[in-house]
Amino acid sequence: MIETYGVTKIYPGGLVALKDINIKISKGEFVFIVGPSGAGKSTFIKLLFREELPTKGQIFFNGKNITRMKSREVPFLRRRIGIVFQDFRLLPEKTVYENVAFAMEVTEASSREIKKRVPYVLEKVGLADKAGAKPSELSGGEQQRVALARALVNNPDVLVADEPTGNLDPDTSWEIMKLLNEINKRGTTVVVATHARELVDGMRKRVLQLDKGALVRDEERGVYSNEA
Repeated sequence: MIETYGVTKIYPGGLVALKDINIKISKGEFVFIVGPSGAGKSTFIKLLFREELPTKGQIFFNGKNITRMKSREVPFLRRRIGIVFQDFRLLPEKTVYENVAFAMEVTEASSREIKKRVPYVLEKVGLADKAGAKPSELSGGEQQRVALARALVNNPDVLVADEPTGNLDPDTSWEIMKLLNEINKRGTTVVVATHARELVDGMRKRVLQLDKGALVRDEERGVYSNEA
């Protein structure tokens, strides 16, 4: 589903964020991307949904080379990829329902589709009773559930999360991780960049470890670090 070949990203000034990354992620996988700050995790995530382009190399999504995609095709790519950020990125003036509906509106979904799909997704993330609330009225965990609902509402092939538990307490972090696992079990491919050692060790999913821009480990049922 996702394939990278020789992907290198060098930022202006010569900072090498990624170098010669070769990865294949199959449909239905759950993959953690780990490594210290500056390892290249966020850059890799940005490349997947084409917020950034690689300096060298090719990235394929469902068999299509997204590095050669025309600008007008990018919105169609992003409909297939749900994105969750550490800082939630909710629209503060909109309700929970409106925040999730907005993700469908930008894809020009019909009002009938929106009215059917949004309540369904809010129920799946346990927020059916919060549809009328504003983000400021929610806990951090609830805001992240809204962000998850928004990422899922267009029924993406892949859910990509960049430090989704970074601003949450340990108990809430586990709730979000269990929710991601449930989403994965329903068939969505999940890719999570994280520093959360306990979560990675507890989940035992595939682990890709980056260090100084290089892929140094690719392990099935891996842990955060193999170091003693």
